[in-house]
Order: sequence, then C-alpha cells, then structure tokens
Amino acid sequence: MTKPTLVPSCLLAAKPLRRPAPRSFRQRLLARAALLLAFVLLLLGPASIASAQQPPLHFNPAVERLAHGQSIVGIQTDDMSLQNCHSLARVDFDYAYVDMEHGPLNLDGLAYCIAGMVDKAAVLKKGNAQPKVALFARFPAYGRDLESNDWIVKQALDMGLMGIIFNGVDNKEQMMRLVQYMRYPQQRTSKYQQPLGLRGYAPGNATFAWGISAAEYERHADLWPLNPEGDLLAIPMIETAEGLKNVNEIAAVPGVGAIFIGAAGDLHQYLGVPQDSPEVEQARQTILAACKAHNVACGITALTKADVDKRLAEGWKMIRTGRGE
Repeated sequence: MTKPTLVPSCLLAAKPLRRPAPRSFRQRLLARAALLLAFVLLLLGPASIASAQQPPLHFNPAVERLAHGQSIVGIQTDDMSLQNCHSLARVDFDYAYVDMEHGPLNLDGLAYCIAGMVDKAAVLKKGNAQPKVALFARFPAYGRDLESNDWIVKQALDMGLMGIIFNGVDNKEQMMRLVQYMRYPQQRTSKYQQPLGLRGYAPGNATFAWGISAAEYERHADLWPLNPEGDLLAIPMIETAEGLKNVNEIAAVPGVGAIFIGAAGDLHQYLGVPQDSPEVEQARQTILAACKAHNVACGITALTKADVDKRLAEGWKMIRTGRGE
C-alpha cells in the first residue's frame, strides 16, 4: 500500500503563490539596460566613475593649473631638434617655450618641434588629449612691431602652439591688437564677443597636434581666462620703462593670461640702472602688484630653488627656471 505524501502544515495554511504579471516589452528593455549599465560601471570601477563626473580637462596643462589657482613652472629652449622636443614632451614641467627673439626665426623648426612633442604613449596612459607639457614660443617682433606680430601669431597658432610670449609690450593698444589676432571671430551666440577676433581660420595642423576635431579645437582655441573654456595663453612681457608705467592698463586688457617680466636684461637697461639696482626689484614688485590687482598670473625667471621658493611665496604664478637643452 502506497504511503500518503505528508505535506507540512505551514504549506497547507499558506495562500496559493501568485505568478507575477507579465512585463511589457518596454519594461523588459529598461530592465536589461539597467543591468547592462550596472555591469559596465562594475568593470570601470569607482575611480573611473568619479573621474567621469569631473568637469572636462583643459587641453592646455598650464591653463588647467592656473584655472585651479596653482602656479606653473617651465623652461626655455632654442633647440628644436627632434631629440630635444621628444624630451620636452616628458620633462617634469608645466610648460616650455621656444625662444626665437634673438636667434633665427625658424618656423619650419617650430612646426617640426610641435609634431615631435605629440606623445601617443602619454595620451594612451592618461586617457585624454591633454599633453604633459604645453609649448609656447617667443618671436623677434616687439609689441610696437604691429604688422610683424599679426602674421606670426597666425602662423604660430595654426601650427598648434598653446601660447605666445610677446616681447616688449608697452601699452594697452598694442596688447589689444595682439589679443585680437589670437582670437577667432566669435559666433553670434558667444558670451565673449570682445575684443573682436581677427584670426583667420585654418586649424588643420593645430587639430592634429592637439589630437581633437576641428569643432572641438574651435571651441577651445580662445584665450583664457577671457573665455573659461579657452586653452590659449597671451603673455605680454614688460621690458621697457613705458611698459612699466602702463602695466596696470596692460594687465586689464581682456584676454591677458599672464604677464612676464623682462628684468633679467632689457628692463634694467631701459631704466638706466645696473641689473642689481634696487630700482629693478622695485619694478618687479610694481608688476607683481598689477598682476594681483587684475587677477593675472605674474611670471619671472628664477634659476635657483631658493629664488623659486621666494618668488612663489611672494605670489608669482609663472616661473621660468633652467633651460631645456
């Protein structure tokens, strides 16, 4: 005789289980999408999720630091060989600048150097197109050499430079013109119409060097801090007695990203005093005060660690130290 199957009393008392109502196609699709997103986030990990929530980086690493209130330290070079430019791309500095004020104006060499600093391994490691070191340049023309500056600015930016250091700027009119030639004419919807841009449009080499699309370059190829998204730096040098007299109005020109002092050579000569004269240090402090008043980074040469520390403590935000040779 077959024994009866014993059923636990807890099951006898329980209500019959209800089958869940069938889900619509849209509900099933959303559920699958949520599951896929959770899986992707799990693969990325917490660090990647946090970084995805950060605002976009500036393509110019010097601007990135200045925008966060940090100082930038860089070097000067006149060596545009492939080997040196490869080295410049990986030095432990924020910027480097090619000095062609007193040497040959070698635009082919500059274009070669810009291409030589494109570091694909660093881009893959970092995960974005921001280079380790921003490249700037100085050219023979002075602020008063207006027509010479116009075409040099165009050529330099179209090659892919991220900033230009302008020798001997004496007044706001000169600086305003330089700013205009670094800016594209603005879209009608732009919040930053002034000063009017006069730069011609041909960014092919620059987009290659920056590693971004033409549309993205156009959005970022503007002057910081005038445009908060800008990645170009306009850096006038104060090297004459007239420039010193007008430093406040130069610092007030919209689009000036930093001011660099030329007291190592030219300024003391224009002041008519020896380089170690107290008047030269007084001039430095006058320029620094103007920079602070207009919230502009102030640059100076400091060749020893003690001098670097001293200038940083005083509030200088752009230090040029050593040589990249």
